[in-house]
Amino acid sequence: MKRTLLIILFLSFFAFAQGQNSEKELMKNTEKAVNTIQDTTKNGWKSKGTFTLLINQSSFSNWVSGGENNFSGNVGVNYELNYKKDDLSWDNRVIASYGLVQTQNSNFEKKTDDQFDIFSIVGKRAFGNWYYSFFVNIRSQFSKGYFYSQDANGVEQRTEYTNFMSPGYLTFGPGIYWKKHDNLKVNFAPLTSRFTFVDNIYTSVPGYVDGSYFGVAANKNSLYELGFNATAYYKFDIMENVTAENILNLYSNYLKDPQNVDLNYTLSVVMKINKVLSTNLLFQTIYDNDAFAGFQIKEIFGLGVNYKF
Repeated sequence: MKRTLLIILFLSFFAFAQGQNSEKELMKNTEKAVNTIQDTTKNGWKSKGTFTLLINQSSFSNWVSGGENNFSGNVGVNYELNYKKDDLSWDNRVIASYGLVQTQNSNFEKKTDDQFDIFSIVGKRAFGNWYYSFFVNIRSQFSKGYFYSQDANGVEQRTEYTNFMSPGYLTFGPGIYWKKHDNLKVNFAPLTSRFTFVDNIYTSVPGYVDGSYFGVAANKNSLYELGFNATAYYKFDIMENVTAENILNLYSNYLKDPQNVDLNYTLSVVMKINKVLSTNLLFQTIYDNDAFAGFQIKEIFGLGVNYKF
């Protein structure tokens, strides 16, 4: 009787264990199937973008505390085009902006913003959220840039200093890519090539630039560097209708002064008013010892008209 009871208990425990294992196996297979379905539904092309127009205007008449009539406008495009197929990922981003200001007592229209930045990265999943990657980045400006000064008679004058693709940067290299989701991703590229291109006029004609120009030697029009590159992207909601987008790029040149790490950081905060209007804040800081021995800082703030496409 006791032996029979033990056999019954053993068989019951075995059946229970088998049931538990079957249940775990079923849950595991179900989860795997769900993940497969999710991956499949995300396959293909996805695109999104925002067009932004910022306008500022000031007018004064008999204003005893001082002031100068001015009008300024900025346009910008932030566009993403991404592709996914199973364990292959290809992310592309275009950031372009241009702005001008005209003041009453100035002889020239002056730029308040000028940039275009194309970033493309392809990744092949290694494990989890990690991918083997290869990236390409092109960065420059649209039009001529000037230094402004006054002559001995107080007349405003300007000196051309930069132009389209002068400087222009081409950066590329293999690496490893961590992508939690579309709004949080980091790429590390330990063998990154970077070319800096400039117009010969800035390095060959006397009177333009003395010594090196954005790191390019006299009578040359390009500079090659090999180094480590890290790029991070993080976008999140600060609160309802307020989003912050962060883009960070770091570069260290192995071939010369690797301790001088180039930094390019952009913060874009959008405070949504309605579907069209928003208050926009753009902050950007650049440290590049070849361009300027210190931090370059740009800040743009204003009421924006936004169109999503």
